[in-house]
Amino acid sequence: MRHQSPSSWAAISICIAAVVHFALGFSIEFSVDEAHYALYAKHLAWSYFDHPPLVGWIQWPLVTLTSSEGIIRLVPELLWVSSTFLVYQVTLEIHRLMQGHNAGYLSNTLPSPKLCGFMAILAIIAAPLPHVLAIGLLPDTLLAPLSLGLMLMALRWTRKDRFSLADWILTGLLLGLAGLSKYTAAFTAFALLLVFLASPKKAWITKAGFWIAAAIALTVISPVLYWNWINDWISFKYQIAHGSGSTWAWRRVAAFTGIQIACFGPLLLLGAYLFIKNCLHSQKFVLIALLSFFAIPFAIFAALSGGGSLPHWTTPAWFCLAPFAGIGLAKAWALQYRMAIRALLIGQLLICLLGFGFVLAGGINTAAIKSNPIADLYGWKLAGQKAAQLAEATKSNGIAVQNWTLGSRVAWYASPLPIFILDERQDQFDLWFGRLPAGASVLLINWSGMAFKPPVGGNLSFELCEPLDSLEIIRFGRVLSKFDYSLCRNWQDAGLAR
Repeated sequence: MRHQSPSSWAAISICIAAVVHFALGFSIEFSVDEAHYALYAKHLAWSYFDHPPLVGWIQWPLVTLTSSEGIIRLVPELLWVSSTFLVYQVTLEIHRLMQGHNAGYLSNTLPSPKLCGFMAILAIIAAPLPHVLAIGLLPDTLLAPLSLGLMLMALRWTRKDRFSLADWILTGLLLGLAGLSKYTAAFTAFALLLVFLASPKKAWITKAGFWIAAAIALTVISPVLYWNWINDWISFKYQIAHGSGSTWAWRRVAAFTGIQIACFGPLLLLGAYLFIKNCLHSQKFVLIALLSFFAIPFAIFAALSGGGSLPHWTTPAWFCLAPFAGIGLAKAWALQYRMAIRALLIGQLLICLLGFGFVLAGGINTAAIKSNPIADLYGWKLAGQKAAQLAEATKSNGIAVQNWTLGSRVAWYASPLPIFILDERQDQFDLWFGRLPAGASVLLINWSGMAFKPPVGGNLSFELCEPLDSLEIIRFGRVLSKFDYSLCRNWQDAGLAR
């Protein structure tokens, strides 16, 4: 670090991580969510059953040009790089805010802004889960840079005497794009409102610019509202049911907390703690309001986790915490607490590297591990191509699976054949391909990682299913999984495909 400035090291660190992401992105097939959102780009619409449309719209140019997973994954990589750049910029702005209001002794004891920014970048790069979203595009990959952009606008609001019309327009656009990314963008909007409320001397609700920003945000998200209006608000109903989860339990909250620490690493938490302990003296109310960009979504997801949640939902919140963590870590570094920071950093980076190697190796198959989650990333391209050939040879009405998570990859790799999901759950596939017609014959795929009995007999099933073929997925001489293909004839009732 003596030969390069902290900002140079930040750029070098981002580039090294990006190279690793590219290598992985060209080495593995689409995950279930990636394939699902890539199908959004193949079936452009104003919105979709389970998410707003931006995650599909942004991929559309590349999806129309290529089916290469690595090239399509340039989109999440660019978003991740943008997020890290914004983390650095937000860190500099927070540092400037703290020094610009006569912070007393704090002005003289704060580390350099570039060192704080570098520490914030390191804390993000050492966090394991964000690398997953850098390789595979999820709505949270989109929401992270947009949340940081809104956080930057909030900082501009606190530092300037007033917002210009251009500032209000940009804020409205960012809010609208966040709403097009994910419904949980509402939590970020609440955090922005809290920053406005933390500056009582600055009028905002009476300003024309504020209402212009609100109108722009509403206009940008209007496709989602229109689509839901003509589709009986199915997306909102689904999200409310999905967010509430199952029966609430404290043990799920405890598990959620432990998983969050494992997925994002203790370095971010340590840095945030050190910031609150050592730096939260000047502009206290404004800084607490800015911390709400992390605290509001994290608290809500923690509360919802009692009924069940997914760990990546909090990713934008952790990106918003990183600038504070960077300042706290840089402060501790300047106070000679370097051994602990080095140990945590090296430990988390080793975990990330082990994870990358684990993915490339195809996971581990042992008697002690009942299932291999990495097996889900291999074999779907071959399976989809084989399914398309068998469906054509048997003149089937399409391809069927018995869970939606099995349908996304098949629909992508066996395109343009219709995919039918044989369960009672309404989903996006019903909107794309309709219900399975009565009397239809389909090619049924059964995957060993999520095996089902063939739906034969009774009123809601096929008349018979005949085994046709199978496909073993082998990597480095080990069988990761197996696909079984059956020809199922005479669907007895279309109602099950709802």
